[in-house]
Parts: sequence; structure tokens; C-alpha cells
Amino acid sequence: MAKKATAKKTSTKAAVDGGAPEALTTEPVSTTPTPKAVAKKAAVKKAATKKAATKKANVKKATTKKAASKKVTPNKKASAKKSSPKESAPKATAKKATAKKVAAKAEVKRPVAKKATLKPGTKKRVPREKKVLKGMSDIRRYFHRNETPILFISATNFNLLGMDEWVKNFKYINYIDCYDGRHPNVFVPNEAPHAEFQSIEDINNYLLQHKEVLDTVSAMGKNPKSVFLMFDEETEKLAKKAKMDVWFPKAKLRTRVDNKIITVRIGDKAGVPSVPNVLAKIESYEQLREVSKGLGEHLVLQSAFGDSGHTTFFISTEKDFKKHQSEIIGQGEIKVMKRINCRGSAIEACTTKAGTIVGPLMTELVGFPELTPYKGGWCGNEIFDASFTPEIRQQARDYTYKFGEQLRKEGYRGYFELDFLIDMDSGLMYLGELNPRITGASSMTNHAAFAHADAPLFLFHLLEFSGVPFELDVEALNDRWADPDNIDSWSQYVMKHTQDSVDIITEAPESGIYRMNPDGSIDFSRFDYHRRAVASENEAFFLRISGVGDYRYEGADLGILVTRGRLMTDNFKLNKRAKKWINGMRGKFKGRGLQPAPTAGAYKIL
Repeated sequence: MAKKATAKKTSTKAAVDGGAPEALTTEPVSTTPTPKAVAKKAAVKKAATKKAATKKANVKKATTKKAASKKVTPNKKASAKKSSPKESAPKATAKKATAKKVAAKAEVKRPVAKKATLKPGTKKRVPREKKVLKGMSDIRRYFHRNETPILFISATNFNLLGMDEWVKNFKYINYIDCYDGRHPNVFVPNEAPHAEFQSIEDINNYLLQHKEVLDTVSAMGKNPKSVFLMFDEETEKLAKKAKMDVWFPKAKLRTRVDNKIITVRIGDKAGVPSVPNVLAKIESYEQLREVSKGLGEHLVLQSAFGDSGHTTFFISTEKDFKKHQSEIIGQGEIKVMKRINCRGSAIEACTTKAGTIVGPLMTELVGFPELTPYKGGWCGNEIFDASFTPEIRQQARDYTYKFGEQLRKEGYRGYFELDFLIDMDSGLMYLGELNPRITGASSMTNHAAFAHADAPLFLFHLLEFSGVPFELDVEALNDRWADPDNIDSWSQYVMKHTQDSVDIITEAPESGIYRMNPDGSIDFSRFDYHRRAVASENEAFFLRISGVGDYRYEGADLGILVTRGRLMTDNFKLNKRAKKWINGMRGKFKGRGLQPAPTAGAYKIL
């Protein structure tokens, strides 16, 4: 039976990233309020429904067996024999004799510890201590043999795509089935009634209360571990109730360091500079101009929290300020920055007890109208050895290492991402923002050339939380990963519905490998659930997000494409190949109009 369509409301980028900053050279993102949705996820195809039903039937409820209590019969006390009159003695003598007998009896009855005896040729057993993992071979072997279930719970499995190939018993519990039931390690429960989603956290909390999910987790046993793209304190409570450990720093700590104001201060402590700025509570345009003296006429304002540029405002005039004043005034401290002509970049890292491990510096696709309706909105990444000068790459790595070490002092450990802004006029590099989590760029980082030579960056996050002792030469590892030979060329884009329209999807391309023909047309080649199958720049892996029956509205995620090579020119414009891929994949989506049509932008899938 087809699933009943329900609303999917979260930001587009949130599914794959949970948020990223706008490039500071762009115009502000539209902040038009969006009405509530009535839309919902498409009916699952027969294959997916059949698989889900089968899984549900096979999952047995874990029952607790009460151990039968055994009756313990106490030892009977030895009865004292009555002395015969003939054996009577003077009173004092009798007491003395009795005392001696009692003492002797007590001595006899006192339990004596028996020494363990070993059979000839048997070695004495010694409690096994946890083996210290030394070097990459030990670490890889440890996860290859892992017996503890580790679950990535999120809207899709995109962010940690392929991690199940490195870690035994790594599974995905997702809200959207991007693979029509064909991914062996993805579990998607049947739809259950729920409130309208406002965030990734809402999706995860829904999953952690779903009976099919709880039954699946219970059947795993062995105290499963969980990791998330986004989670809050409610998520932690639900995970604990499901007897799962969360392998991430506490939500309270993550929220604190995720605060853009706090990020600036952490950067200052670490010696990582931000774009020239002031931190202040803004009450009026006049006051804004007063506190921002020295920053120039053109300003960029950011509130403490927000994603995909939805809380980033470009202010040059009082008119600009009045347009956004309700989102600025009364919002606490605001980061007021000088507007610079910059290029955006992203770099991921993982702080461990052995030190901070740093990944490659990536460029960002930002604000392309072919991919996103949001001006300045993130819509993909590139990784290639010549994306930045060696000096810029090294500076980014040094800044990231310093920031990671300061995060450690703040109590944070594990995976994080930093955005850097490179001033094209001065050549200076500035800290943009911190994402204390995995992101939309994580799949790029974890499948770069160095990952295949050593291990994915996220593997060190799991290692840090595993409790297993390890020794790692972080300096040598970082030097190796900084080598341009360990940086191969890959690109990805996130394709959204860019038109100001709403319809229901009637046709959608399936996930898998697609091929570009000589004439630029795009054909489906074969099913796969990983980018590793991409053989050349004429092939790409496409992960479908929105499927048949879903609402297609302005800003809705349609899918993610990953391919070898570049999608941008040296001037950071979309190249011809990128446009062919975009047009070809977009053309595979078809829809029918609604009568009457809801307001565009009303629904957010992820």
C-alpha cells in the first residue's frame, strides 16, 4: 500500500549539511516567510515497501527473561549433645572444656580458600588488557573486526556515504529511502504519524520514537552506538531510552561552540583571525553605524545561529536594515563584519587525544542560479590539488590545527568543519564559521585519495569515542595528507528546484551511475550506491532525494551529483560540463500542477 503523503519541512541544505555560510560577496538570501506544508514524502516503491514489510516481520521483540530464583537451604547448626550425669564435672572445669570445644568447632567450620590447581600443561589465565592500537594497520584492522553496532541516524545516509565499507556493523537508519530498498545497510521504517518537521533534529527524534526503529535497535543488542548529522538534548534522552550511546560531544557543548559569537572568541584564543568585526547588541540603524565605525559602509551581519545564509544580512543602507530589522533587533549579540571580496573554502578536521587531524581544503559552489534559488546559498564543493596556492593551503591547515587544539581545551573532541574566507584583494585568510559536526562536504573528505591510502577522517572520530587506547603520529599523518599527491579531483553539486512553482513529482531518476553521451545527453548506466563506481569524468553518481509523489517547490532538494574532475572554471563559474550534467539530470524530473497550487517555498524536505 502506498504511503500517505505528509509534510517534509526543513531547509534544503540541512539534509546534507545542516547549514553553511553564505559567501560574503553576495546579496542576502530571501527571508520571505513560508507557510506550513501539507506535503509529504512520496509513496515508497513496491520494492522498498516489500523490503520494509519483510524487515518488520523478521524483527522479534526483545523479551526479558526473569531468572528463576533458587531456594537456598541454610546449613543446619550442629546440636549440642547433652552430657550424661556420669560425664559431669565441676562447674568451672565444664565451662573451660566447653569453651575449648566451641573454639575447636569454629576453627573447623571456618571456610578455607582453596588454591586453584591447574591441569598439567595448562597455562594460568591472566585478565586481558585492552590492546593499544599502534599505527594505521592496527586501526584499520580494529574497525574491520568491529562487533559493536554503530548507527548513523539522519534524513539520508549521504553525509557518511561509504562508511559501512570501512567499519563492520556500521548501519544507516534514515527517513528517506534514496535507494528504493536496494542498499544493504540502509533501514527506512514505514511512515508513521508525526508532527510537521522543522529541523533535522525533529526528523531524528521522530526516528528514535518509531516502533520499527526501536525494535530494530533492540534486536541488535550489544549496546549500539549512534552518530548524527544534527541532534539536540531531546535526541540524547531518546537515545539513552533506546539504550544507545551517542558518540559525539554533548548537545549542550556543541550548541555553545556552534554559536557564531563564541566561534569568534575561540578563534581569538587560538590565534585564528576573523574578518574585521565587532560583537554588539543592535537596537537601531543609528547605533549600528556607531558601533561599526572603521568597518566601512558595506557591512555583513550574522546572528548567533543559522544556516545556509538565512541569518546573514548584507547592510549598506537604512533601507537594507529596515528590511531585516526584526531578525536583528532583540536577537542578542550580533556579529558585525566588514564586507570583503572573498572566496569561500571549507576544511574538515578531527580533534583527538593524540592531536588534531586535518583534511584537505576544498572550494565551494555558492549561489549558482542553475542549482539554488538562494543568492549566496551553498550548493556544492570541489577538491583538487591546484584549487589554492600552496601557501593558502598550508595556512588553512595551520589555522585549522590551532583551532582544533583550542576546541580540545574547550572540552570538544571529534569531527568538525571550518569555513575560511580568502580576501581576493589582500590575500589574507579569515575564519568564517565553525560547524561542530559532519557536513555536506564530509562525503568528499572521507573519500579523497588520502582516505584510501590511510583511513577516512571520520574513522578517527569513531576511534576517539570507542575508548580503545591508541597511539598515532598525528604530525606525520598531517604531513602526509598535505602532500598534493594525496589530493585527487572530485566535485559535487546539490540540485534544488529553482522555479517559483509547486507541483507533485510524477517522474524522478533513480539513484545510481549516469553517463554523459558525446552530444551532452545523460542516460542511466547502472545501479550503484557509491561514488567509487564512477570510472571517468563522463560518469557521475546521482543520489536522488525527492521522488515520485513528493512535492516540488522552490528550494526543494532534488538530488546530489558526484563526479570526477571539476565543475567550475578557474574564475569559479560553472563550466560547460557542469551545465550539461545539471540540465540532463533536471530534465529527468517531471511533475503535475496543483489545483489550487500552494505558495512556493512552503515546504522544506530536509
